[in-house]
Amino acid sequence: MESLRVDDNQIQASSYQRMGLGPHRGRLNIQSGIEDGDLYDGAWCADHKDQHQWLEVDAIHLTLFTGVILQGRNSIWSWDWVHTYKVQLSNDSVDWKVCMNGTEEAIFIGNQNPETPVLALLPVPTVARYIRINPQTWYFNGTICLRAEILGCRVDDPADIYEREPGSKDALDFRHHDYKDMRKLMKSVTDECPDITHVYTIGKSYLGLKLYVMVISDNPTKHELGEPEFRYVAGMHGNEALGRELVLNLMQYLCKEYKKGNQRVVRLVTETRIHLLPSMNPDGYEEAYKKGSELAGWADGRYSYEGIDLNHNFPDLNNIMWDAQETATDKSKVTNHYIPIPEYYTKEDAMVAPETRAVISWMQDIPFVLSANLHGGELVVTYPFDCTRDWAPQEDTPTADNAFFRWLAAVYASTNLVMANPDRRICHYEDFEAHHNIINGGAWHTVPGSMNDFSYMHTNCFEVTVELSCDKFPHASELPAEWENNKESLLVYMEQVHRGFKGVVRDKETKRGIADAIIKVEDHDHDIRSAADGDYWRLMNPGEYKVVVWAEGYFPSMRRCHVGLEPHATICDFTLTKTPIQRLKEIRAKGGKIPQDLQLRLRALRLRKLRASTKAINRRREGQRGQQEQTRRARRA
Repeated sequence: MESLRVDDNQIQASSYQRMGLGPHRGRLNIQSGIEDGDLYDGAWCADHKDQHQWLEVDAIHLTLFTGVILQGRNSIWSWDWVHTYKVQLSNDSVDWKVCMNGTEEAIFIGNQNPETPVLALLPVPTVARYIRINPQTWYFNGTICLRAEILGCRVDDPADIYEREPGSKDALDFRHHDYKDMRKLMKSVTDECPDITHVYTIGKSYLGLKLYVMVISDNPTKHELGEPEFRYVAGMHGNEALGRELVLNLMQYLCKEYKKGNQRVVRLVTETRIHLLPSMNPDGYEEAYKKGSELAGWADGRYSYEGIDLNHNFPDLNNIMWDAQETATDKSKVTNHYIPIPEYYTKEDAMVAPETRAVISWMQDIPFVLSANLHGGELVVTYPFDCTRDWAPQEDTPTADNAFFRWLAAVYASTNLVMANPDRRICHYEDFEAHHNIINGGAWHTVPGSMNDFSYMHTNCFEVTVELSCDKFPHASELPAEWENNKESLLVYMEQVHRGFKGVVRDKETKRGIADAIIKVEDHDHDIRSAADGDYWRLMNPGEYKVVVWAEGYFPSMRRCHVGLEPHATICDFTLTKTPIQRLKEIRAKGGKIPQDLQLRLRALRLRKLRASTKAINRRREGQRGQQEQTRRARRA
């Protein structure tokens, strides 16, 4: 039900109050619209309050039914849930048998609040095609409303004319992995592919669980000049488990396909350094994992152990930049990149999770170029800015790189098998298909302190959020199909790290790379910087760009860089010449002799400065004489 494998037309009801509370809304964890009373309410609600109401599900196939999970209505204003219910089974939807508990009709215990999922197992698992939930009692001040998940396994029937269960041809470990199993799987991949894999940790969670990262590359333990760094981050919200499993699947897939000689994978591995963090919030995941796929609900395990939403926990650099722009007389001189972390955020008593601090340190250590943050609970790809100006609840808030961010989001969404399906059902209440399954984060809902915005404004890395599935924690049986839904998207998105232009900024004399050189694209209000070795990567759409590079102590350099349609970056190197003053500082620091050519250049520089100073003084004097003459004329008049 929750994963939408059960179609709307497979769900019927005895009655319903209105379309927004119809049987198709009776899915576990479905979320209501912003306002009660619209077409997207948070449950099936019967039109009558009696014991003859029912919600019916047609499994299409013969199914061994084992249990039911119930929730109440998701609503801001209403309090509606079912206390007790019966279960009826049928093979033809005409003759029904009530589930028995020995010689008596079984009465199952339902909910005591709207959100907590409650499991009821059938006394005897029973094979049937249809199942009905028949409420018997409900909250005294409410009405009959419920959201449900049906538990059961399809019975193999050779005469069944319908297609088999969707799966995957890839021999991967399709199951949910707790912390211990995740470590075992990562070790098995490094054992199978030791030449291209390396596992390291970036820190620990509040409860001391290590944040493991696997890097996959032909030289995995160090950065190679000119090779871009890429990352996937999953499990920021611990109960959004699909991203975690997809990242673990991706590790296995890249290893196996590299060994097979798959040219696409070989090219990715040899030309990219890929970092995979499957679980940013392991404490939250362990909480959700213990309750299980269906019983974790919509929020259990979402937050860190301290109750922090990690996706609101990064420094809000957006408003720092916007406030500076508001007060600046020359907005072009306001820093638009590498905005420093505010002092309040670095204090020990700041409400910053250790997981967040670990990821920030990781971002600062490695010159990431592109990233995606894998979430769940919707089907859409969002791109920065996530935070809106003036705290507007919803407002399109584009970055200077809006066109390229839209490209990145569209690349993932258009290759995802579910998002790209024009006939797919919406998850909850928003029709993202109307936006081609991509949306600016702020236009969806404002998120101050998001990882996407921080990544863009504090580092060179472009990052989007992928909402992978309506079901945050799909059942293990759904994982092969979900891998197939996302496999091409995961691969093609990584390949986008090779778009735009790249190069190395070098010192003309020493030929060494220059770190922290600023790369500015004309008429583009977001700069980037070179890494420690002088290499840089500028993600851009096809076009011709005027690029200026400068660094402290060097004369700036300008050239035009062309970006073509080919899926590889254009090489655009820069060589910078030290200013005479910088050369003089370095020679004096070493106690060396000043070369004659430098003495001549310094002398010429001093003469230019003297002439400029003299001209300025003369202009001021002429201006003063003019003012004095005007004053004399005014007095005579």
